[in-house]
Amino acid sequence: MELHDLAVIGAGPAGMMAAITATSNGLNTILIERNSSPGKKLLLTGNGRCNLTNTASLKEFIEKFGRRGSFLRTAFSKFSNKDLMEFFESRGLEFKIEEGGRVFPVTDDSKSVLKILETSMKKLGVKTVYNTRLTQIQNIEKKNIFIIKLDYNTVIKAKKVILATGGASYSDTGSSGDGLRIAEGSQHGVTPLNPGIVPLKTKESWVKSLQGIRLDEVKITIKHPKMVLEGDSLLFTHFGVSGPLILDNSSKIVPLLEEGSVDMILDLKPSSTTEELQEMMVGAFESHGKVDLKNYMKLLVTNRMIPIILRLTDVDGKKKMNQVSKKERNSIINLIKSFPITITGHLPLDKAIVTCGGISRNYINPNTMESKVVSGLYFAGEIIQGCAPSGGYNLQQAFSTGHLAGLLSKLD
Repeated sequence: MELHDLAVIGAGPAGMMAAITATSNGLNTILIERNSSPGKKLLLTGNGRCNLTNTASLKEFIEKFGRRGSFLRTAFSKFSNKDLMEFFESRGLEFKIEEGGRVFPVTDDSKSVLKILETSMKKLGVKTVYNTRLTQIQNIEKKNIFIIKLDYNTVIKAKKVILATGGASYSDTGSSGDGLRIAEGSQHGVTPLNPGIVPLKTKESWVKSLQGIRLDEVKITIKHPKMVLEGDSLLFTHFGVSGPLILDNSSKIVPLLEEGSVDMILDLKPSSTTEELQEMMVGAFESHGKVDLKNYMKLLVTNRMIPIILRLTDVDGKKKMNQVSKKERNSIINLIKSFPITITGHLPLDKAIVTCGGISRNYINPNTMESKVVSGLYFAGEIIQGCAPSGGYNLQQAFSTGHLAGLLSKLD
């Protein structure tokens, strides 16, 4: 049986980059994937357009991964966003930069990204095995050999192994947590697997009537702990809320749900103060006195929110503006500035874009991505604890940690 220098488990962006890096440095590499082809989840990123990375600085990248984002400093330094873009540009792919520094291929097609990775592996002679699932990894320390057991009694031997099997989100793409279970079985700590970049569920059933409504100007305040969220838009769904503002902050909100529901306060008009709105409505008392309240409110909020606001304030929308009392006016304004929503849950991990949690960083050498428990075993990509908001950061993490793990040949 052939003894490979390296076996990479998982043909996502991290695994493919690890295989490319290692093979470029002379290692006899085999790439093992449970799907019939590589990059199945990669094809879904950025709604199929592939938000490959971000133009943010190294400092910003580290900050996006939270309190212990510095764990990724070496990975991002060894293979930065500029290095990643150069990798693809040197192979014929051009990029464009969109809002928030998001980097996309000019093709707007993730297939063009995957094609370059596949072509690179083929030219280098990376051996690939598809349609087979990892069942066990046995480490024979005295011989410095890993016995990798797969479906159908297939066995592969390798001197070193990189686990790049992903997290546990989007399981139909192959990220079913196999690598996490195997690593945990070899004494690696695994942190709780929470969904990241995931829509949230609300207690209020009326959100269903707002399904599809997008609020481009909104500010969210969470009372406990005190948190103010501003930036991109919020989107109402049939079960709750989504959109960039929610998705990018979901990793902060989901852990709070362990203590119970989370109260959100939406400011629907953050660019206007309460006093300014009061002046506006008082002025309308004279200039739009004969106009129905519900029609005037179109100047304040999106049409489909008007009946919700009127119902919650118990104000008759058919009243003429000159009939609206001061108490009713203030009630409407206060609700527009402090619109309550109760978050009670989130979509399941399987529906999340990324997994927050994974192999604890305490068990991984940040300078090499090698296990501190099992010599010769490395980790790359989403299997590693930690996640960032959308914007290309998580995909860059996959490529950077894959590259760093693939440099293991330089350590021998």
